[in-house]
Amino acid sequence: MNNLLSTIALFLFTTISCFAQETVTLKVTVPNAGNDTGTMMIGVYEKDTFMKAAPLHSAKVAIVEGVATYIFENVKPGEYAVSVLHDKNENGRMDFDGNFPSEPYGMSNNPMTMGPPSWEDAKFTLSENKEVIVRL
Repeated sequence: MNNLLSTIALFLFTTISCFAQETVTLKVTVPNAGNDTGTMMIGVYEKDTFMKAAPLHSAKVAIVEGVATYIFENVKPGEYAVSVLHDKNENGRMDFDGNFPSEPYGMSNNPMTMGPPSWEDAKFTLSENKEVIVRL
């Protein structure tokens, strides 16, 4: 009977371990905020939500000596894109001057595009702990 219980317990532990998904950390650094006014808003997006909906992970980060850094923990491996916004007036959104953003922003891979960046421009694969540097 003890052998049977031990075998069942081992089987359950092995099955649960196989289904447990490993997670990683994603460090996002913005090295060129220019000043410490306001906060840096950081969002981690999946393809379905990129530029359309709320991020999968988000943070509001203080800027210290022109640099903002945040570490997202327990992120599942996959494809993501990061966006950052220097929210200078801390109103929680991107401000516009006519049709153009009036606050600095950036994306992963630092694409230089006319108009909004595409998923293809900003995406990256996260399979292990990684640092992404986003320039404004």
